[in-house]
Amino acid sequence: MYELTVKTAMPRGSAIPKGRISLPREPKSKERDRILVFAEGRQAEEAKKAGADIVGGVELVDGVVSGRHQASLILCTPALIRAITPRLGRVLGPRGLMPSERRGTVTDDIAGYIRRLVGTNEWKGDKTGTIRAPIAKMDFPVEDVVKNVRHFLGVVKRATGNQRDFAAEKMQKKGAAKPVNAITRVVLSSRQGPGIQVSDI
Repeated sequence: MYELTVKTAMPRGSAIPKGRISLPREPKSKERDRILVFAEGRQAEEAKKAGADIVGGVELVDGVVSGRHQASLILCTPALIRAITPRLGRVLGPRGLMPSERRGTVTDDIAGYIRRLVGTNEWKGDKTGTIRAPIAKMDFPVEDVVKNVRHFLGVVKRATGNQRDFAAEKMQKKGAAKPVNAITRVVLSSRQGPGIQVSDI
């Protein structure tokens, strides 16, 4: 398996880079997310139909804090975010699971978000801002490896502010410009061979 390692500068105050991706040619099978949704009424019903595993209002907060409700993805409607933030910010923030408008996980279109997840995998950096992702199998043709690397780097550049993401900018409030978390090094490596630094990024 080829792995791509992307090191970012992680200036003070920047969020750990993370996102979702569907590569042109997947190197491994996709993992299914366990989805918890804070929603009520019609939006709660739509979330259940779209495939959310746990759906409810503020009554779910205690279960999330205690660890009874486990999830790899948490979504919330704008109507409930203020009610859940005081108690869940400290618990979910360090784990990168707290719903946020910037990441698109606070939304009125919960069902649409869940449908878009199908066929994607999550990627995220560690505390130092280093992202590691399986990028291709050893037997992939060179063209497929290059396509996957370019596609993944494009997604990471938009997530770290190195490349403008016009769709995300439209959703953001005016004046909330995303700080740039510079990419400092990209290395393609395999388990058997040495790492190759990618300079054309």
